[in-house]
Amino acid sequence: MIQPRFELSRRQVLRIGAAGVAGSVLPCASRRASANPSYRTGRAKSVLLVLLSGGPSQLDMFDPKPNAPAEIRGEFSSIDTAIPGVAVCEHLPKLAEQLGRWSMIRSLSHVEHNHLLATHVALTGRPTPIPRGGSDLDRVESRFDFPNFASALDWMRPRNDGIPNGVSLPNYFIEGPLTWPGQYAGFLGPKHDPWQINQDPNDPNFGIDSLRLQPGVTSPRLIARQQLLEEMNRSPVSRDSGGRMNSFGEQQELALSLLTSDRVAKAFDIHREDPEVRERYGRNKFGQSLLLSRRLIEAGVPIVQAAMGIVQTWDTHVDNWGRLKNTLLPQLDRGLAALMDDLSSSGLLDQTMVMVMGEFGRTPRISMLPGESVPGRDHWAHAYSALFAGAGIRGGQVIGQTDEIAAYPTTRPWSPADVCTTLFDALGVSPEELIMDPLGRPNHLMNGEVIQPLYTAAS
Repeated sequence: MIQPRFELSRRQVLRIGAAGVAGSVLPCASRRASANPSYRTGRAKSVLLVLLSGGPSQLDMFDPKPNAPAEIRGEFSSIDTAIPGVAVCEHLPKLAEQLGRWSMIRSLSHVEHNHLLATHVALTGRPTPIPRGGSDLDRVESRFDFPNFASALDWMRPRNDGIPNGVSLPNYFIEGPLTWPGQYAGFLGPKHDPWQINQDPNDPNFGIDSLRLQPGVTSPRLIARQQLLEEMNRSPVSRDSGGRMNSFGEQQELALSLLTSDRVAKAFDIHREDPEVRERYGRNKFGQSLLLSRRLIEAGVPIVQAAMGIVQTWDTHVDNWGRLKNTLLPQLDRGLAALMDDLSSSGLLDQTMVMVMGEFGRTPRISMLPGESVPGRDHWAHAYSALFAGAGIRGGQVIGQTDEIAAYPTTRPWSPADVCTTLFDALGVSPEELIMDPLGRPNHLMNGEVIQPLYTAAS
């Protein structure tokens, strides 16, 4: 493929020509990581991000404060876990039993309390660009965005074996006129966008028909058609000024690689699963999305993002405890337990990093929206929690602490940039990897620090 060869050459030039400038002005993860090389890196072959979009409550899930006043504590009790002295919400009993497999971080923190801004930060490790003279609402998805995890990996490690570098499911984050930034390749262009699935895997009619050849079209016949198309694509119209294939042609190549390889198509055929296995995950959109994610990881997809709901699913301004108790927590608890059991029994957990997080947390103090009669919690990015497991991560520990109302970290805070750096480090990406933004400026792809306690001991 012409475009990948061009880009690899470009990166080699960047490493030589820009390293002197970028290394002096941009954070370099390798220098910080080399101070303590005891943790294991490059062990993951895949990463599964379980995204709780909307902002799950740290107080009502992973960081309960049972001794806080009622207006802080909320309605739930806490239960003991497999980690002595560590409690979680009473509605996460399976997680409590399995916490020995997880590292729980309670001191994630950043400054963006807006969903759109925080989502871009969470999925890229960087703030969202804003048009000059614009407002926060102008920070919707655009081709000026920094690429998300999967897109950046696709730019670094292009492939044509029929396996996409990234798959997002089961829905895109859109609400009315707003499309959440951070979901795709941004300034890298559509060629590097993750594959987006907008179907409920629990639907009896779920299937990826676009990955199946139509009746009468065999693989040899399709390849013959592609050869004819390549002859047509040699015309100047199908190339840009630099001789590279246009984005439509690139998408054609990607589609062909998928159509002539059935590994991903088989992964999407979730109906092949034993009905008892499907029941273990929960016959709902949450559970079946996690099951489909496991199948994609088995097929070799490096980065899978499973959104546990649409954009506002975990945005519990109203009826925080009812929504969590009746739907969100039971479905998440059941699905995660089944996922971890399967990954552990198959050995895939040794090479798969699993992350469970939202874009931020919820306010410590309970609040009531105007005109509502059932309370909830507002947005809060200063302190929130996440779960990490697999690929060499040390389970059975809690990293970081918050104050008595889970408002601010009392130990070292960890940022989305650190999460991004840890993810790429786990996949074996070089800390010196550079990427050019639309203004031609080199940026270290790993712009934070590896969260070393994940691999060693809690701090």
